Amino acid sequence: MRSVWRGAISFGLVTIGVRLFTASEEHDFRFHQVHREDGGRVRYRRVCQVCGSEVAFADIAKGYELDDGRMVVMSDDDFRALPVNTDHAIDVVEFVPAVEVDPIYFQRSYYLEPDKAAARPYVLLRSVLAESGRLAVVKITIRQRESLAVLRARADVLVLHTMLWPDEIRRPEFDFLGSGVEVRPQELRMASSLVESMAGSFAPESFSDDYTVALRRVIEAKAEGAELPVAPVEEPAGEVIDLMTALERSVEQARSARGKSGKKKAKPA
Repeated sequence: MRSVWRGAISFGLVTIGVRLFTASEEHDFRFHQVHREDGGRVRYRRVCQVCGSEVAFADIAKGYELDDGRMVVMSDDDFRALPVNTDHAIDVVEFVPAVEVDPIYFQRSYYLEPDKAAARPYVLLRSVLAESGRLAVVKITIRQRESLAVLRARADVLVLHTMLWPDEIRRPEFDFLGSGVEVRPQELRMASSLVESMAGSFAPESFSDDYTVALRRVIEAKAEGAELPVAPVEEPAGEVIDLMTALERSVEQARSARGKSGKKKAKPA
């Protein structure tokens, strides 16, 4: 892995030199836009809407359009001169209980590796976070953009999650929220029983990306001129049943499936 950022965690008067590495990678297939007739790549020209000339990449700048239609052109010097802290520092603001941080704020995840001379304070901070059940709320500037983030202990390393700012979280505005929908006590009990029947420990390695596997098989078959895999036939929708009956049948199916798989059945609610 190659680091994407290098700086230091500022933890009181303690400084911990670290490097950031992206903690995830996507395995999606990247498709090109092509001509349907001959498979040729479709290219796009960068053309100025004002003068009609094709613009070289080196001559392209960032512009922000105001409400009145005026365009404000920003140069690299303008971004570097922003009146914000752009030092390579991870400033710890406070420590908060992990359960108080809603995952909806999480954006991207990074592993932190300590510099050789910073291994001891790194392990110290990691241990304190793990034992206290807290996250370190921090601010960090990556690519000239200040972000809110949290540090947490994950196994033997520190992980940094960049976060959205509060005003970037959209408020759900759905009609049903004010309609006063209620569930009956017996439905709640049966739903709880269903949850218990399907309860287990989270093991991400037990799940597979079926879509990517199927897509790879189709691409390989087309490349070799072989017969394409056949999509499974979907079963027609069954009879319409009421919520309570659906819950009862679901509990029966879940318990039966647990019995066949050899897993311990949950206790009845």
